[in-house]
Amino acid sequence: MTLSLKLIGYPIEHSMSPWIHNEFLKRSNLEGSYELFEINPQDSFEDNIAKLKSTPLTGFNVTVPYKQRIMQYLDHVDDTANLMGAVNTVAINDGKWIGYNTDGQGYLRSLYAAYPFLNRVTDKRVLILGAGGAARGIFHALVKEGYNNIKIANRTLSRAESIVGTNKEALVISLEKAVSELDQFDLIIQTSAVGMNEPRSIIALENINEETVVSDIVYQPLETHFLQLAKQRTPYIHYGHTMLLYQAQAAFEIWTGTHVNVSDMDMQIEQILKGR
Repeated sequence: MTLSLKLIGYPIEHSMSPWIHNEFLKRSNLEGSYELFEINPQDSFEDNIAKLKSTPLTGFNVTVPYKQRIMQYLDHVDDTANLMGAVNTVAINDGKWIGYNTDGQGYLRSLYAAYPFLNRVTDKRVLILGAGGAARGIFHALVKEGYNNIKIANRTLSRAESIVGTNKEALVISLEKAVSELDQFDLIIQTSAVGMNEPRSIIALENINEETVVSDIVYQPLETHFLQLAKQRTPYIHYGHTMLLYQAQAAFEIWTGTHVNVSDMDMQIEQILKGR
């Protein structure tokens, strides 16, 4: 069987996903292709989805700005994606479109690959910075994993509160309070777009301690200003491009049932990003 995979979103012309998934196909000895299907927000989303529906497809990924919008066109959405309120992976089985979200799972896989000592050590104190879709996915993945000491800090507290909901294992705090409490956290995860292609950090990091793992899901630039500040205080730095790799690995498993060995691919992605 020849697999036909795509990515929908906008803008996506510089996406790493085609390289990643075509490498997965090669490593799995599977025939197929992974291609971009860019949908300009000025065009009819419904017409483009109709075009996809008439195309023989195995599945597709969804990125911004369509992770929520795609959900109304699906035949079924799995529990995790429903909880997150967003879909990043669609599998097509017997003509049915089924939605999943691999962002949170991908984040945890990438974190554990970098720092195995964190694997399921669920009493670690976690701070999530930002309250967008990525924060929601990572928060619910941590809760599902059993983490029971999580704080979310955001400029708009109501957005963070909407993620936490009735979960008693988490608290919402201001960014200012987060700065004053930084030395209390074992893991700090930056999930906002602050720092993407700009030398800015969402907060100052003078107060972190040398044992803290500091993570930024932004990967353009590869080493954000946030991570540069963190490196002055701790050696435990976690880069955003690895989350991209491992959420793709989880999506590929959904489509093919194949677990791909991704060894050395993070370094290859790093070199590609550095060359841009």
